[in-house]
Amino acid sequence: MKILLITPALPSARAGNRVTAVRWKNILTDLGHKVQVKNSQDDIQEICKKSDLMLALHAWRSANSIETFNYLAPEKPLIVALTGTDLYRFIHSHPKPTLRSIKLADTLISLHDLAHLAIPKVYRRKVNVIYQSASSVKRSVNKNKRFFDACVIGHLREEKDPLRAAYAVRKLPQESRIRIKQFGKAHTLAWAKRAQKEAASNERYHWYGEVPHWKIRQQYAHADVMVLSSKMEGGANVISEACVAGMPVIASDIAGSIGLLGKNYPGYYPYGNTQGLSELLLRAETDRKFLAKLEKACRSKSNLFTYAKEKNNMKKLLSKII
Repeated sequence: MKILLITPALPSARAGNRVTAVRWKNILTDLGHKVQVKNSQDDIQEICKKSDLMLALHAWRSANSIETFNYLAPEKPLIVALTGTDLYRFIHSHPKPTLRSIKLADTLISLHDLAHLAIPKVYRRKVNVIYQSASSVKRSVNKNKRFFDACVIGHLREEKDPLRAAYAVRKLPQESRIRIKQFGKAHTLAWAKRAQKEAASNERYHWYGEVPHWKIRQQYAHADVMVLSSKMEGGANVISEACVAGMPVIASDIAGSIGLLGKNYPGYYPYGNTQGLSELLLRAETDRKFLAKLEKACRSKSNLFTYAKEKNNMKKLLSKII
C-alpha cells in the first residue's frame, strides 16, 4: 500500500514523535509498503488522494491532517496513534478536535496497556497496543566506581517534571555518591535557565543538553539507574530502551509508566514527590538487593520491546482494517 504517515515533529527533531515516525516508517517499509512521512502542518491534499491509508501520530496536533484525509478519502483506512498529551491533556483542554480525531479513526494505537482508560468507553474497542521497540545495549557497570549515576533522558518541558531528580539530590547525606546526569533539549529558554541555575548551585546535578543518540546509549550501558519523573507519558520509549538494556528504572507512578512496567513494579514513587524520589534513589544506591530486584523486573519486560514484536503487532493491526 501507499501509506501516508503524519507526525507533528519536524524532520530535524529528536523528540519522541519523530523517533516513532522514523521507526514506523522502517517497519512499514519492511512489511512491503511505500511510506511517505509528512508534517502535520504540510499541505497534504494531493497526497491524500494518492494514498491508500493514513497513520497519524497525535490526535490533537494532527487533527487538521486527519480531518483532511477523512474528507478527501472517507472510504480509506485511518489509524490514529494516541500520545501522552492526547490522553492526559488535550482530551480535557481541547476535547472537540481530539475526540473528533478519535471518532474518525478506524482504529487507534496506544503505546501502553492503560491508555484505553483515558478515552470514552465508546471508543475503547478501537484501541490496539503496540509497544515501542528498542535495540539491545550491553550493560557494563563498575560497581566500585566513584559515583552512582542516575540518568534522566528527555526534553525539558512541563510534562516531564524534568528537574525533579535534581531537587531530590539537593540534601542527600554527604557520603552519598549519587549524581544526576540529564540529557535533553530545553523546550524553552526559561527551562534552559532553570537547568543552568540548578547545575550552578547543585554539585550533584549536570545538564548536558541535547546529544546524539549514541551518547544516550552509553548511559544505558554504564549508568546505574534511569529516572523517569514525568507527569504524563503515552508510553515512553526510554522505558523500552532501559528494559532492553537491563537498566533499573525509577519512575513516577503515572499510568503511562505503570502500563509498561506493571502495577507491581517496585520502583515507583508518587508523582512530584521529591522526598519519595530521594528515598528511592538512596535505596537503589545502598541496597544492592533492591537494585538487583529493579534490574530483574526491567529485564523481565524486555521481550515486549523487540523490533520483531513491534513489526508483528503492526502487521496484525493492518490486516484487521484492510
